[in-house]
Amino acid sequence: MIFAYSSNAFVKYPLTESIGMIARSGFRGLEIMCDRPHLYPQDFSDQEIGDIRAALNRHDLKITNLNCFTLFAVGDTYLPSWIETDKARRDIRIRHTLECLQLAAVLECKNISIPPGGPLEIHMTRSEAEKLFLKGLEQVIPTAEELGIKLLIEPEPELFIENKTEYKNFMQHIASPSVGLNFDIGHFYCVGEDPAAAFEELYEWVGHVHLEDIAADRVHEHLIPGKGAIDFVSVFRTMARMDYQGDICLELYPYTDRPEEAGKESLAYLRPLFAQSGLEIAG
Repeated sequence: MIFAYSSNAFVKYPLTESIGMIARSGFRGLEIMCDRPHLYPQDFSDQEIGDIRAALNRHDLKITNLNCFTLFAVGDTYLPSWIETDKARRDIRIRHTLECLQLAAVLECKNISIPPGGPLEIHMTRSEAEKLFLKGLEQVIPTAEELGIKLLIEPEPELFIENKTEYKNFMQHIASPSVGLNFDIGHFYCVGEDPAAAFEELYEWVGHVHLEDIAADRVHEHLIPGKGAIDFVSVFRTMARMDYQGDICLELYPYTDRPEEAGKESLAYLRPLFAQSGLEIAG
């Protein structure tokens, strides 16, 4: 199991430079932000993709996930969305996802994470949103299946899918094994759930894990592990008991002014907890 660091904490640095910084911080893997200023697919030539692969090989880092959530290149954190009423906007999200799937195949990454739709537009019902999301996924699932890449939906507070019940209900409509879950420990804590119990209940779909701490008030603000209230040992023990074989990624995008320091502090706090919980982390 690899413990990675998301490049979205390093937006003040080019991706190739970020790769070196993540390696020097002590991580064995990274998650790549597939958006500007990092790896927005339309911005990169084959040669530049080759340079990224060379940097990864030079620093012996594994890509654990391509983070295809944000679209700052043409929108913002959430938009364009899977569930906007404007078809042209939905098509941008679909096209971006298809491009990221192709990029994952080139970079030999086994999964990409995608947003869960939303936020809901005014007067849009959940049934209407669900139909739009499913219609969009129908246009990308065949490519995911052909390439052998997992599409991992990431529930998030205040979006269309934000908790375990909404995720399970949505997945009743999905027959493809190529659709799974990017399990963000902090997000489930934010919506009032016990992350350990949620992980066990959703385990069959989990393909990748995001990790950050959250304050006791459960406000959605990513914190360095140990600075909040999440019981990580409980979650890690559940992951070990369930024999989770995927990877884990630290996501600290608020710490753009000191991403290396935040990563090192997180490692120092988490390594003893990984060992105490029985999770075998490489390196």
